[in-house]
Amino acid sequence: MSVTIFTMTHKRFKEPEDAIYVPLHVGRACSEDFGYAGDNTGDNISVKNCYYGELTGVYWVWKNVRTTDYVGICHYRRYFCTEEGRIFSEKDYLSILQEYDIITSKKLKLNYSYFDGYASDYNIFDLVTTGEVIRQKYPAYYDAFERLVHGNGTYFGNMMVTSKALYDEYAAWLFSVFAEVEKKIDASQYDEYHKRVFGFISEFLLYVWVEVKGLKVYECKVGMTTEKYETRKMKQRLSEFFRQGDLAGAKAYFLGVLEKRPDVLMEASDITGELKLAMQVIAVCELEQQEYGESVLDRIRNFEDLMHYFNGINEAVNACKTGRIGEQEIRFLKENRVSEIAIEASARLFISEEKELAEVIETIKSKNGE
Repeated sequence: MSVTIFTMTHKRFKEPEDAIYVPLHVGRACSEDFGYAGDNTGDNISVKNCYYGELTGVYWVWKNVRTTDYVGICHYRRYFCTEEGRIFSEKDYLSILQEYDIITSKKLKLNYSYFDGYASDYNIFDLVTTGEVIRQKYPAYYDAFERLVHGNGTYFGNMMVTSKALYDEYAAWLFSVFAEVEKKIDASQYDEYHKRVFGFISEFLLYVWVEVKGLKVYECKVGMTTEKYETRKMKQRLSEFFRQGDLAGAKAYFLGVLEKRPDVLMEASDITGELKLAMQVIAVCELEQQEYGESVLDRIRNFEDLMHYFNGINEAVNACKTGRIGEQEIRFLKENRVSEIAIEASARLFISEEKELAEVIETIKSKNGE
């Protein structure tokens, strides 16, 4: 039995050494040649990459690959891996697929319904239209769509490994749905990020399809080998603002990017958590400036040092929350002259119940004042 995993990419990258991983350049019809196999040969929709994202590669594999028993999709920086972080080998895949029908990413547990989350970041008309197409074209799937779209789960990344037969069945279903949705929505005026409407919605539709089919699913850890380009760029710009002490500039830049790319704060993008920490830096410094006339940014301007500082605060707060705060955490707070504003802001990130919040803040204040 053979396994082929197509690694979707739109840039040059360091390829895994394992030969089962085959780079596939998605959107090749509209891009320079990187020397990889492209999704613009045979039966393809490569020119639609701006709307479909990695799905142009998913389509190409469906229509053009006939020489493997099991087929899968991953990304140039995202791979299925063991809990220890080792990228899966062919032996791993074959072992799992003897017992399971399909391998997917671990289901995301959202703090809101998928519907509400989509509505907050994208044009909800597109998702509603997709549901309506499913109702008309595949009525047996509609009840599951409605139930799950108002639930708080979804897969991410359009990552999967399964038999070629099941893969083809899924692709035929998915692209027949989108063929009708395309006729009813117009994403041509969306910005570059939001144009990828079919790529976004398909992550959720895989969840719907798997549920309706009743497949036995192996939800797998996804390992990140490199940081997202947009994330690196954002951190570099924020680092410049912090170094210059330009809090207003950092805030304006952060909010501007977040409006266009709400995905930057997702765990799959912000794998180090440093963008969330940078947002915390901005919020706390703004409050400190209003209250004290100065902020930690007047003392610390190096990006790495700011990350260490706010990580230390968060660790102290979480230690207190779980009853484990000790001398090391208190010493950190004292030596770094951490303000009450910074402590309270950190506590509010991890504690929603007001009574517990007050108790944690009071405990830290009393120990910090000893």
